[in-house]
Amino acid sequence: MIVLAATPIGNLGDASRRLVDTLEAAELVVAEDTRTTAHLLRALGVENRPQLLALHEHNERARAAEIVELARDTDVVVLTDAGMPGISDPGYVLVEAAIAADVGVTALPGPSAVLTALVLSGLPTDRFAFEGFLPRKGRAGALAALAGEQRTLVFFEAPHRIAAALADLRDAFGPDRRAAVCRELTKKFEEVARGTLAELADRYADGARGEIVLVVEGAPARSADLPGAVAEVVARAAAGERLKDAASAVAAATGLGTRELYEAALQARRG
Repeated sequence: MIVLAATPIGNLGDASRRLVDTLEAAELVVAEDTRTTAHLLRALGVENRPQLLALHEHNERARAAEIVELARDTDVVVLTDAGMPGISDPGYVLVEAAIAADVGVTALPGPSAVLTALVLSGLPTDRFAFEGFLPRKGRAGALAALAGEQRTLVFFEAPHRIAAALADLRDAFGPDRRAAVCRELTKKFEEVARGTLAELADRYADGARGEIVLVVEGAPARSADLPGAVAEVVARAAAGERLKDAASAVAAATGLGTRELYEAALQARRG
């Protein structure tokens, strides 16, 4: 079967006993970067030297079928450079192909930068959405669509783009929205900076070093004001958004029904 195995995101002490045992017995390991995996095996004291195959964002679709066929005869351990395969790393396409081919898939749970940052942020953890890396293109539109999201939001961002990211989030979500910048999680210089988006944008105006996870508070619940909600749907549609999408987004933010808003907005536009 396919075995998705989580690896440490910084501190090697977070490697599970089960991960080490699995690597000791593995015949074939599919790795995001074979050099990184070879270093991990040595660092964990794994004496076994399994065959290593590269699987990364540029070849995952091309190699998925081949790897799935190999998994019919032996367990194929899938590793990324850090964390759980499939979370902003290769893995999803391979799992999709395995399921379609009726090949078993299991996971060895372990470290996750997403969950670690979320619980350290001090923001609500009962409902959250992971948005991956902030888009480089069309960021203003993407953030505008998320501005009304009431769940806590988790993003990845590169250190050289953190200043721009925080400024864009501040402008899209408002300066008083709470957030946390989580750097170098589980490592020696781990840092979690909490504050408003305005405060964090000022703090990191000159950038930051290390791997970064951003956690941002969800939007406050809005009162169900039907006329105001309809007006917002019509305004968003006039700005170029599809009416159906605008109705869905406003419904999620207000608690009103999508169909109710859509029909009311249609009637308002006709009137």
